[in-house]
Amino acid sequence: MDADRGQGSAAAANRFTTRSVDEARAVLSQQFYDMKLDTSAAETFDLDADVVLLGGVTLGRMSFGASITAFIPELGGYHIVAPTTGSFGIGQGPGAYTQVSARTGGMLNPTADFRVGDFSPDCDTLTIKVDRAAMHRQLESMLGRPVRRGIGFRRDFDISAGTGRSWAELARWAARDVNNPGGLLESPMIRGRLEQTLLEGLLLSTGHRYRDALDAPPPGMSAAAVKRVMDAVRDNPAAPWDGGALAAVARVSLRTLQEAFRKQLRMTPMAYVHEVRLQHVRMELRRAVPGATTVTETAYRWGFAHLGRFARRYRTRFGETPSQTLAAALGIARSG
Repeated sequence: MDADRGQGSAAAANRFTTRSVDEARAVLSQQFYDMKLDTSAAETFDLDADVVLLGGVTLGRMSFGASITAFIPELGGYHIVAPTTGSFGIGQGPGAYTQVSARTGGMLNPTADFRVGDFSPDCDTLTIKVDRAAMHRQLESMLGRPVRRGIGFRRDFDISAGTGRSWAELARWAARDVNNPGGLLESPMIRGRLEQTLLEGLLLSTGHRYRDALDAPPPGMSAAAVKRVMDAVRDNPAAPWDGGALAAVARVSLRTLQEAFRKQLRMTPMAYVHEVRLQHVRMELRRAVPGATTVTETAYRWGFAHLGRFARRYRTRFGETPSQTLAAALGIARSG
């Protein structure tokens, strides 16, 4: 077995390749759930898998190069499958299989066993485990109230168009970027926001018993609550802010917070966080001394992982590039 494991990262990355069924079973049981893997109908077997851990989300891309069946006695979390190529069937309990493909993914609730059948040899799929508590926390943040029942996802999940396609493409990007040294997934801020975005996007892309409540217009929010959030960000701009944390400061649902910022400030809550951080980047660059910092170091320190987007935003906001700000500061320092 060939296994490359990320070290010291909250988004621990693992790449696995093996032709041993026993090794494959051990790896998948460790990363996802205890399972029985049957390849008796396969002439060949070749597991190729990438797994990335994002907090409460375990995201895997895998292919077997063979026709397989699998049985998981206990499904401990919510589970999503989204093939890129090929197809297979999924089932829970005594019910019939639901076929999934590159057009229709599948959702499974943590209520019964999990069966996989008719896995086509050409299938390459995303398989995603979501911690039950993490999913419920995200839903409660969006609703602004406790969730006392299971979410009850529908089995089918359209990944061919609209929000479902967007969600699947985001998950596939994460699975690809985990093998990109120096990529965005190495940023703790990006990892945290990606986990939240995957959870939030899943709740807004699928059918479940709380979907009507999420689609309903959010209640209003006072200007004082908006100011409370703004003050918290200004007081601690380097904190790992995300929508859920800001909503907790406001003591409202995430949807209410987003709507209030849109109406009162004409921006999203996270856009406000970026604005405050841009101001701090500018202050640091204007106070720089020779050899002390670079634009890249300063941008990364304040959570701007995409340098091109950061530079465009900075120039739009301040009328000059960050490099020009730094050059002017260093010129002043040298002349002094």
